[in-house]
Amino acid sequence: MPAAPVAIDADRLLADLHTLRSFGADGTGVRRQALSPADVAAREWLAERFTAAGLQASIDVFGTVHGRSPNPGPAILIGSHSDTQPLGGWLDGAYGVICALEVARALPGLAVDVVSWQDEEGTFDGFVGSRAFTGHDMTADLAQMEAGSRAAGWWGRPILRAEPGRYRACIEPHIEQGGRLEAGGQRLGVVTAIVGIHQHRVVFHGRRNHAGTTPMDLRDDAAMAMIRFVHDLDARFGTAAGPDSVWTVGRIDVEPGAASIIPDRADITVQYRDPDEAVLARMDEAFHAAVTAAPKRPDVAAMVYDVQPAQMDAAVQEALADACEATCPGGWRRMHSGAAHDAQLLAGLMPTGMLFVPSIGGVSHAADEDTAVADLALGCQAVATAVAGLLAGPV
Repeated sequence: MPAAPVAIDADRLLADLHTLRSFGADGTGVRRQALSPADVAAREWLAERFTAAGLQASIDVFGTVHGRSPNPGPAILIGSHSDTQPLGGWLDGAYGVICALEVARALPGLAVDVVSWQDEEGTFDGFVGSRAFTGHDMTADLAQMEAGSRAAGWWGRPILRAEPGRYRACIEPHIEQGGRLEAGGQRLGVVTAIVGIHQHRVVFHGRRNHAGTTPMDLRDDAAMAMIRFVHDLDARFGTAAGPDSVWTVGRIDVEPGAASIIPDRADITVQYRDPDEAVLARMDEAFHAAVTAAPKRPDVAAMVYDVQPAQMDAAVQEALADACEATCPGGWRRMHSGAAHDAQLLAGLMPTGMLFVPSIGGVSHAADEDTAVADLALGCQAVATAVAGLLAGPV
Protein backbone atom coordinates (compact mmCIF):
# COMPACT_ATOMS: atom_id res chain seq x y z
CA MET A 1 0.00 0.00 0.00
CA PRO A 2 1.32 3.49 -0.77
CA ALA A 3 2.27 5.75 2.10
CA ALA A 4 -0.10 8.59 2.91
CA PRO A 5 0.82 11.77 0.99
CA VAL A 6 3.59 13.68 2.76
CA ALA A 7 3.10 17.42 3.22
CA ILE A 8 5.85 19.68 1.92
CA ASP A 9 6.20 23.46 2.23
CA ALA A 10 5.54 24.67 -1.31
CA ASP A 11 6.34 28.31 -0.48
CA ARG A 12 9.72 27.34 0.96
CA LEU A 13 10.44 25.15 -2.07
CA LEU A 14 9.67 27.97 -4.49
CA ALA A 15 11.60 30.57 -2.47
CA ASP A 16 14.74 28.44 -2.55
CA LEU A 17 14.32 27.76 -6.26
CA HIS A 18 14.15 31.49 -6.94
CA THR A 19 17.18 32.19 -4.77
CA LEU A 20 19.19 29.56 -6.62
CA ARG A 21 17.94 31.13 -9.85
CA SER A 22 19.52 34.43 -8.84
CA PHE A 23 23.04 32.99 -9.05
CA GLY A 24 23.95 33.70 -12.67
CA ALA A 25 20.54 35.07 -13.64
CA ASP A 26 20.39 36.44 -17.20
CA GLY A 27 16.90 37.63 -18.03
CA THR A 28 14.61 34.64 -17.58
CA GLY A 29 17.56 32.28 -18.08
CA VAL A 30 20.63 31.35 -16.06
CA ARG A 31 24.36 31.26 -16.82
CA ARG A 32 25.87 29.01 -14.17
CA GLN A 33 28.41 26.74 -15.82
CA ALA A 34 30.54 24.46 -13.67
CA LEU A 35 33.21 26.30 -11.62
CA SER A 36 32.12 29.72 -12.85
CA PRO A 37 31.87 32.39 -10.12
CA ALA A 38 28.08 32.01 -10.14
CA ASP A 39 28.37 28.23 -9.77
CA VAL A 40 30.85 28.51 -6.89
CA ALA A 41 28.66 31.03 -5.07
CA ALA A 42 25.56 28.90 -5.62
CA ARG A 43 27.25 25.81 -4.22
CA GLU A 44 28.43 27.63 -1.12
CA TRP A 45 24.85 28.86 -0.62
CA LEU A 46 23.51 25.33 -1.07
CA ALA A 47 25.90 24.05 1.59
CA GLU A 48 24.53 26.69 3.96
CA ARG A 49 20.94 25.66 3.19
CA PHE A 50 21.80 21.99 3.70
CA THR A 51 23.33 22.82 7.08
CA ALA A 52 20.30 24.90 8.07
CA ALA A 53 18.14 21.86 7.31
CA GLY A 54 20.10 19.78 9.82
CA LEU A 55 22.25 17.97 7.26
CA GLN A 56 26.01 17.51 7.48
CA ALA A 57 27.07 19.56 4.47
CA SER A 58 30.28 19.23 2.48
CA ILE A 59 31.66 20.35 -0.87
CA ASP A 60 34.19 18.09 -2.54
CA VAL A 61 37.21 18.96 -4.69
CA PHE A 62 35.08 19.23 -7.85
CA GLY A 63 32.23 21.16 -6.23
CA THR A 64 29.66 18.41 -5.64
CA VAL A 65 27.60 19.49 -2.62
CA HIS A 66 26.46 16.70 -0.30
CA GLY A 67 24.13 16.90 2.66
CA ARG A 68 24.34 13.79 4.81
CA SER A 69 21.47 13.10 7.18
CA PRO A 70 22.53 12.50 10.80
CA ASN A 71 19.91 9.75 10.96
CA PRO A 72 21.15 6.15 10.63
CA GLY A 73 20.55 4.34 7.38
CA PRO A 74 19.41 2.81 5.25
CA ALA A 75 19.23 6.17 3.49
CA ILE A 76 17.71 7.49 0.30
CA LEU A 77 19.93 9.75 -1.82
CA ILE A 78 17.99 12.49 -3.65
CA GLY A 79 19.23 15.24 -5.92
CA SER A 80 20.36 16.37 -9.34
CA HIS A 81 22.78 19.05 -10.60
CA SER A 82 22.86 22.82 -10.20
CA ASP A 83 25.18 23.74 -13.08
CA THR A 84 23.60 24.96 -16.31
CA GLN A 85 24.13 25.18 -20.03
CA PRO A 86 25.98 28.35 -21.22
CA LEU A 87 22.54 29.99 -21.21
CA GLY A 88 20.13 27.52 -19.70
CA GLY A 89 16.84 27.47 -17.86
CA TRP A 90 16.19 27.94 -14.17
CA LEU A 91 14.83 24.46 -13.46
CA ASP A 92 16.99 21.97 -15.37
CA GLY A 93 18.83 20.17 -12.56
CA ALA A 94 18.08 22.91 -10.03
CA TYR A 95 14.57 21.60 -9.42
CA GLY A 96 15.89 18.20 -8.39
CA VAL A 97 18.37 19.71 -5.93
CA ILE A 98 15.85 21.98 -4.18
CA CYS A 99 13.16 19.31 -4.31
CA ALA A 100 15.58 16.98 -2.52
CA LEU A 101 16.30 19.61 0.13
CA GLU A 102 12.59 20.12 0.75
CA VAL A 103 12.01 16.38 1.06
CA ALA A 104 14.75 16.19 3.69
CA ARG A 105 13.11 19.04 5.58
CA ALA A 106 9.69 17.40 5.31
CA LEU A 107 11.01 14.07 6.64
CA PRO A 108 13.44 15.09 9.42
CA GLY A 109 13.21 11.73 11.16
CA LEU A 110 14.32 9.72 8.13
CA ALA A 111 17.74 9.24 6.56
CA VAL A 112 17.46 11.47 3.49
CA ASP A 113 20.76 12.56 1.95
CA VAL A 114 20.77 15.42 -0.56
CA VAL A 115 23.21 16.10 -3.40
CA SER A 116 23.99 18.62 -6.10
CA TRP A 117 26.28 16.90 -8.60
CA GLN A 118 28.97 18.88 -10.38
CA ASP A 119 29.22 19.43 -14.15
CA GLU A 120 26.36 17.30 -15.40
CA GLU A 121 26.14 19.64 -18.39
CA GLY A 122 29.66 18.98 -19.66
CA THR A 123 31.48 22.28 -19.26
CA PHE A 124 34.50 20.06 -18.55
CA ASP A 125 33.83 16.37 -19.10
CA GLY A 126 30.18 15.81 -18.19
CA PHE A 127 28.69 13.99 -15.19
CA VAL A 128 31.81 14.74 -13.17
CA GLY A 129 30.17 14.52 -9.75
CA SER A 130 28.18 11.37 -10.37
CA ARG A 131 31.08 9.64 -12.14
CA ALA A 132 33.32 10.39 -9.17
CA PHE A 133 30.70 9.19 -6.69
CA THR A 134 30.27 5.90 -8.52
CA GLY A 135 33.97 5.09 -8.50
CA HIS A 136 35.27 6.18 -11.90
CA ASP A 137 38.90 7.19 -12.41
CA MET A 138 38.92 10.98 -12.08
CA THR A 139 42.61 11.64 -12.75
CA ALA A 140 42.00 13.51 -16.01
CA ASP A 141 39.12 15.48 -14.50
CA LEU A 142 41.27 16.57 -11.56
CA ALA A 143 43.90 17.92 -13.95
CA GLN A 144 41.32 19.67 -16.10
CA MET A 145 39.46 21.27 -13.18
CA GLU A 146 42.38 22.07 -10.85
CA ALA A 147 42.57 25.78 -11.60
CA GLY A 148 38.88 26.32 -11.02
CA SER A 149 38.87 24.21 -7.89
CA ARG A 150 41.81 26.15 -6.48
CA ALA A 151 40.12 29.46 -7.23
CA ALA A 152 37.02 28.24 -5.38
CA GLY A 153 39.07 27.18 -2.37
CA TRP A 154 38.14 23.52 -2.77
CA TRP A 155 41.45 22.09 -4.00
CA GLY A 156 42.82 19.37 -1.73
CA ARG A 157 39.40 18.29 -0.49
CA PRO A 158 38.52 14.60 -0.90
CA ILE A 159 36.43 13.31 -3.78
CA LEU A 160 32.89 12.45 -2.73
CA ARG A 161 32.52 8.67 -3.12
CA ALA A 162 29.54 6.47 -2.27
CA GLU A 163 29.47 5.27 1.32
CA PRO A 164 29.28 1.46 1.18
CA GLY A 165 26.10 0.02 2.61
CA ARG A 166 24.39 3.34 3.32
CA TYR A 167 21.91 3.67 0.48
CA ARG A 168 18.70 1.80 -0.16
CA ALA A 169 17.99 3.82 -3.31
CA CYS A 170 18.58 7.02 -5.25
CA ILE A 171 15.88 9.27 -6.73
CA GLU A 172 16.45 12.13 -9.17
CA PRO A 173 13.53 14.55 -9.55
CA HIS A 174 13.69 16.53 -12.80
CA ILE A 175 11.71 18.54 -15.27
CA GLU A 176 10.73 16.47 -18.28
CA GLN A 177 12.55 18.64 -20.87
CA GLY A 178 10.00 17.51 -23.44
CA GLY A 179 6.32 17.83 -24.17
CA ARG A 180 4.80 14.39 -23.60
CA LEU A 181 3.34 15.06 -20.15
CA GLU A 182 1.83 18.37 -21.21
CA ALA A 183 0.41 16.88 -24.41
CA GLY A 184 -1.19 14.05 -22.44
CA GLY A 185 -2.60 16.28 -19.73
CA GLN A 186 -0.50 14.52 -17.08
CA ARG A 187 1.34 16.19 -14.22
CA LEU A 188 3.83 13.51 -13.15
CA GLY A 189 5.99 10.96 -14.96
CA VAL A 190 7.63 7.84 -13.54
CA VAL A 191 10.76 7.16 -15.59
CA THR A 192 11.22 3.56 -16.75
CA ALA A 193 14.55 3.94 -18.57
CA ILE A 194 17.07 6.54 -19.70
CA VAL A 195 18.19 6.48 -23.31
CA GLY A 196 21.56 5.41 -24.53
CA ILE A 197 23.29 7.85 -26.87
CA HIS A 198 25.65 7.00 -29.74
CA GLN A 199 27.33 9.75 -31.70
CA HIS A 200 29.73 9.67 -34.64
CA ARG A 201 31.73 12.22 -36.56
CA VAL A 202 31.66 11.65 -40.31
CA VAL A 203 33.87 13.55 -42.75
CA PHE A 204 33.58 13.59 -46.55
CA HIS A 205 36.45 14.80 -48.74
CA GLY A 206 36.27 16.18 -52.28
CA ARG A 207 38.11 18.60 -54.55
CA ARG A 208 37.67 22.35 -54.34
CA ASN A 209 36.91 23.98 -57.68
CA HIS A 210 34.97 26.73 -59.42
CA ALA A 211 31.18 26.28 -59.07
CA GLY A 212 30.42 27.90 -62.43
CA THR A 213 32.99 26.41 -64.73
CA THR A 214 33.21 22.80 -63.52
CA PRO A 215 30.75 20.48 -65.31
CA MET A 216 28.58 18.28 -63.08
CA ASP A 217 30.15 15.05 -64.36
CA LEU A 218 33.65 16.30 -63.50
CA ARG A 219 32.92 17.40 -59.94
CA ASP A 220 34.15 15.84 -56.71
CA ASP A 221 31.67 17.53 -54.36
CA ALA A 222 32.03 16.63 -50.67
CA ALA A 223 28.76 18.33 -49.72
CA MET A 224 26.67 16.41 -52.26
CA ALA A 225 28.26 13.14 -51.09
CA MET A 226 27.30 14.05 -47.54
CA ILE A 227 23.71 14.88 -48.51
CA ARG A 228 23.28 11.54 -50.31
CA PHE A 229 24.70 9.73 -47.27
CA VAL A 230 22.34 11.48 -44.85
CA HIS A 231 19.35 10.69 -47.08
CA ASP A 232 20.30 7.01 -47.19
CA LEU A 233 21.02 6.93 -43.44
CA ASP A 234 17.63 8.42 -42.62
CA ALA A 235 15.91 5.64 -44.57
CA ARG A 236 18.01 2.93 -42.92
CA PHE A 237 17.37 4.32 -39.43
CA GLY A 238 13.66 4.40 -40.22
CA THR A 239 13.77 0.64 -40.72
CA ALA A 240 16.06 -0.20 -37.80
CA ALA A 241 14.52 2.12 -35.22
CA GLY A 242 12.07 1.34 -32.46
CA PRO A 243 9.08 3.44 -31.36
CA ASP A 244 11.25 5.51 -29.01
CA SER A 245 14.24 6.04 -31.32
CA VAL A 246 15.42 9.48 -32.39
CA TRP A 247 18.30 10.54 -34.61
CA THR A 248 19.83 13.88 -35.49
CA VAL A 249 22.44 15.36 -37.80
CA GLY A 250 23.08 18.24 -35.44
CA ARG A 251 26.21 19.78 -36.91
CA ILE A 252 27.22 20.31 -40.54
CA ASP A 253 30.43 22.15 -41.47
CA VAL A 254 31.11 22.64 -45.18
CA GLU A 255 34.42 24.04 -46.41
CA PRO A 256 35.22 26.52 -47.72
CA GLY A 257 31.59 27.59 -47.26
CA ALA A 258 31.36 29.93 -50.27
CA ALA A 259 28.46 29.99 -52.71
CA SER A 260 30.66 29.84 -55.80
CA ILE A 261 33.11 27.15 -54.69
CA ILE A 262 32.58 23.40 -54.84
CA PRO A 263 33.16 22.13 -51.27
CA ASP A 264 36.17 19.93 -50.66
CA ARG A 265 35.15 18.92 -47.14
CA ALA A 266 31.88 18.20 -45.33
CA ASP A 267 32.09 17.38 -41.61
CA ILE A 268 28.97 16.24 -39.75
CA THR A 269 27.85 14.66 -36.49
CA VAL A 270 25.29 11.86 -36.40
CA GLN A 271 23.64 11.14 -33.05
CA TYR A 272 20.98 8.54 -32.25
CA ARG A 273 19.23 7.57 -29.03
CA ASP A 274 17.04 4.79 -27.70
CA PRO A 275 16.32 3.29 -24.26
CA ASP A 276 16.75 -0.27 -25.59
CA GLU A 277 20.26 -1.68 -26.10
CA ALA A 278 19.04 -4.07 -28.80
CA VAL A 279 17.55 -1.21 -30.82
CA LEU A 280 20.75 0.81 -30.45
CA ALA A 281 22.68 -2.19 -31.75
CA ARG A 282 20.41 -2.32 -34.83
CA MET A 283 20.97 1.38 -35.40
CA ASP A 284 24.72 0.86 -35.10
CA GLU A 285 24.45 -1.74 -37.87
CA ALA A 286 22.36 0.63 -40.00
CA PHE A 287 24.89 3.41 -39.56
CA HIS A 288 27.84 1.29 -40.59
CA ALA A 289 25.88 -0.15 -43.53
CA ALA A 290 25.21 3.40 -44.75
CA VAL A 291 28.92 4.20 -44.48
CA THR A 292 29.84 1.07 -46.43
CA ALA A 293 27.21 1.76 -49.10
CA ALA A 294 28.24 5.37 -49.68
CA PRO A 295 29.67 5.74 -53.23
CA LYS A 296 32.21 8.13 -51.79
CA ARG A 297 33.43 6.49 -48.58
CA PRO A 298 33.71 8.98 -45.70
CA ASP A 299 36.16 9.00 -42.83
CA VAL A 300 34.45 7.88 -39.63
CA ALA A 301 36.12 8.51 -36.31
CA ALA A 302 35.69 6.10 -33.43
CA MET A 303 32.40 6.70 -31.65
CA VAL A 304 32.83 10.11 -30.04
CA TYR A 305 29.97 9.70 -27.56
CA ASP A 306 28.84 6.38 -26.17
CA VAL A 307 26.37 6.34 -23.29
CA GLN A 308 24.55 3.09 -22.63
CA PRO A 309 20.86 2.98 -21.69
CA ALA A 310 19.95 2.60 -18.03
CA GLN A 311 16.86 0.83 -16.73
CA MET A 312 15.29 2.30 -13.62
CA ASP A 313 14.84 -0.05 -10.67
CA ALA A 314 11.47 -1.81 -10.60
CA ALA A 315 10.90 -1.38 -6.85
CA VAL A 316 11.75 2.32 -6.96
CA GLN A 317 9.46 2.74 -9.95
CA GLU A 318 6.63 1.12 -7.99
CA ALA A 319 7.23 3.35 -4.97
CA LEU A 320 7.11 6.41 -7.23
CA ALA A 321 4.03 5.10 -9.05
CA ASP A 322 2.22 4.52 -5.74
CA ALA A 323 3.17 8.02 -4.62
CA CYS A 324 1.96 9.54 -7.88
CA GLU A 325 -1.37 7.79 -7.56
CA ALA A 326 -1.69 8.92 -3.94
CA THR A 327 -0.91 12.56 -4.75
CA CYS A 328 -2.37 12.87 -8.26
CA PRO A 329 -4.85 10.01 -8.95
CA GLY A 330 -4.89 9.17 -12.66
CA GLY A 331 -2.78 12.19 -13.52
CA TRP A 332 0.53 10.48 -14.14
CA ARG A 333 2.19 8.09 -16.57
CA ARG A 334 5.22 5.87 -17.04
CA MET A 335 7.71 7.09 -19.63
CA HIS A 336 11.33 6.88 -20.68
CA SER A 337 13.75 9.80 -20.56
CA GLY A 338 15.04 11.01 -23.91
CA ALA A 339 17.83 12.98 -22.20
CA ALA A 340 20.80 11.69 -20.23
CA HIS A 341 20.94 12.28 -16.47
CA ASP A 342 23.18 11.64 -13.46
CA ALA A 343 20.72 8.87 -12.55
CA GLN A 344 22.18 6.94 -15.49
CA LEU A 345 25.45 6.62 -13.57
CA LEU A 346 23.81 5.92 -10.21
CA ALA A 347 21.73 3.09 -11.69
CA GLY A 348 24.88 1.00 -12.00
CA LEU A 349 25.59 1.36 -8.28
CA MET A 350 22.25 1.26 -6.47
CA PRO A 351 18.49 0.98 -7.12
CA THR A 352 17.62 4.23 -8.88
CA GLY A 353 14.52 6.02 -10.10
CA MET A 354 13.46 9.35 -11.60
CA LEU A 355 10.31 11.42 -11.41
CA PHE A 356 9.40 14.05 -14.02
CA VAL A 357 7.23 17.16 -13.80
CA PRO A 358 5.98 18.82 -17.03
CA SER A 359 7.96 21.37 -19.02
CA ILE A 360 5.72 24.11 -20.38
CA GLY A 361 5.78 23.90 -24.16
CA GLY A 362 8.31 21.09 -23.88
CA VAL A 363 11.07 23.72 -23.63
CA SER A 364 14.42 23.16 -21.90
CA HIS A 365 18.06 24.20 -22.34
CA ALA A 366 16.63 27.64 -23.08
CA ALA A 367 15.91 30.83 -21.17
CA ASP A 368 12.13 30.37 -21.40
CA GLU A 369 12.19 26.95 -19.72
CA ASP A 370 9.41 26.82 -17.11
CA THR A 371 7.04 24.59 -15.13
CA ALA A 372 3.78 25.49 -13.38
CA VAL A 373 4.28 26.27 -9.70
CA ALA A 374 1.58 23.77 -8.75
CA ASP A 375 3.41 21.02 -10.65
CA LEU A 376 6.72 21.83 -8.96
CA ALA A 377 5.03 21.40 -5.59
CA LEU A 378 3.14 18.28 -6.62
CA GLY A 379 6.32 16.59 -7.85
CA CYS A 380 8.08 17.33 -4.59
CA GLN A 381 5.14 15.95 -2.62
CA ALA A 382 5.19 12.77 -4.70
CA VAL A 383 8.94 12.28 -4.14
CA ALA A 384 8.54 12.81 -0.40
CA THR A 385 5.70 10.30 -0.34
CA ALA A 386 7.75 7.74 -2.26
CA VAL A 387 10.74 8.19 0.05
CA ALA A 388 8.55 7.72 3.12
CA GLY A 389 7.21 4.52 1.60
CA LEU A 390 10.64 3.17 0.66
CA LEU A 391 12.09 3.81 4.10
CA ALA A 392 9.04 2.37 5.87
CA GLY A 393 9.68 -1.06 4.34
CA PRO A 394 11.85 -3.83 5.77
CA VAL A 395 15.59 -3.20 5.87
